Amino acid sequence: MFETIKNCFKVKEIRKKIFITLLLLLLFRLGCYIPVPGIDTAQFSSVIAGNSFLNILSSITGGSLANATLFALGISPYINASIIIQLLTVGIPALERLSKQGEEGRKKIAQITRYVTIALAVAQAIGIIVNFGIQGDALRLEIFGSGAVGAIPETAAKWMAGIFLTVVYTAGSMLVMWLGERITEYGISNGISLIIFAGILSTAGLTIVGNLIEGFQGNLNRFWELLGFVILTVVEFVAIVTVDLSERRVPVQYAKQVKGRKMYGGQSSVIPIRISGSGVMPLIFAFALITFPQMIISLFWPNSGAMAGITEWFSGSGAWYGQLLYMIALCLLIFAFSFFYASMQFNPEDVSKTIQQNGGFIQGIRPGKPTAEYLKRINNRITLFGAIYLSLVAFIPSILGMVLTSLGASNLTLLSVFSTTGILIVVSVSLELDKELESQLMMKNYKGFLK
Repeated sequence: MFETIKNCFKVKEIRKKIFITLLLLLLFRLGCYIPVPGIDTAQFSSVIAGNSFLNILSSITGGSLANATLFALGISPYINASIIIQLLTVGIPALERLSKQGEEGRKKIAQITRYVTIALAVAQAIGIIVNFGIQGDALRLEIFGSGAVGAIPETAAKWMAGIFLTVVYTAGSMLVMWLGERITEYGISNGISLIIFAGILSTAGLTIVGNLIEGFQGNLNRFWELLGFVILTVVEFVAIVTVDLSERRVPVQYAKQVKGRKMYGGQSSVIPIRISGSGVMPLIFAFALITFPQMIISLFWPNSGAMAGITEWFSGSGAWYGQLLYMIALCLLIFAFSFFYASMQFNPEDVSKTIQQNGGFIQGIRPGKPTAEYLKRINNRITLFGAIYLSLVAFIPSILGMVLTSLGASNLTLLSVFSTTGILIVVSVSLELDKELESQLMMKNYKGFLK
């Protein structure tokens, strides 16, 4: 990978794309530190610290929500909109037709995704604002007055503050989406993935630096916790890379064909079926669906009995029976979405038809329907193994947290900000970036050869 990066900096066009990517990522990180005028940041942080869902959302955005900055919502509304549109594409015929219309159809779907992003950003901003209104006076902005002292009545001030925050946070979310699209268009690799990548690394980096500072101040336990975290991270990196690059190769033989005086075919090829072909999408889908009820209750009824009940009986931070139910439900959702996403990515009937049309066959398997059933059986087995792998990835933080808590550990911040899901995203984006750089180099070499 380091050799690839070194070679990329030797090529002017690729070097320019890398600098554009770094510049846009720098703009994103700067936006995470631009405060919204008139907000009491300390009050914002205290409200978010008391809400588990908002705390998780803040860690994903690199702490920008807790600091009440411009990019407080981050890229999450766009990710949720993309997931919704992907799911609707399978069920709505009009969207399915658009997805098969090439570049023009993709542009229309992208425009629809932007509109859905705006709606979700507005809804998410309103939910956060309602939560602040329930929890205390964090809504009241100094620039709109403060009741008896200010020129605007208390109720009007809160309404104006809510509208102001909704507009600002929605605009910030759309600006983050725009930066991601510009990275994809003018930079290297997928811009949305790189923004998530930067947010996770920044959150983990700040926590690691905080642990180091506490360690140098005399708390030696922080050094041991950091050492254990580094060892665990290296082991996870090796395991994730090994599985991510693994694939089942199905050999295909093409029959010889004589056309005129020439002979065609007679070659052998393979159909690569990756173990983790769906990447982290089943995890994202499963987490989004399983946290939705808790998100709604925590935003609108944070101090209710329903919130206390769902925290105890169905969450990763409640009682042991609640954690067990949560893990079982999450496991079932991961399996369901893994098979759903595998069916979207790999169609055995289409692959079998393509092989037969090109005069190919799998040794020992008859062409046509038997080949499709054979490929489907292989794909189901690989998907099953991939679902088990993703379930283990999702459960490792919860299991480690339960074990460490039972052993008396009190500081689990490293485990929460850089979980195995976060590591999986970081590794997947890094591998994707490496492949993209290699393909850019290959294209440049081909152009040079043709010239």
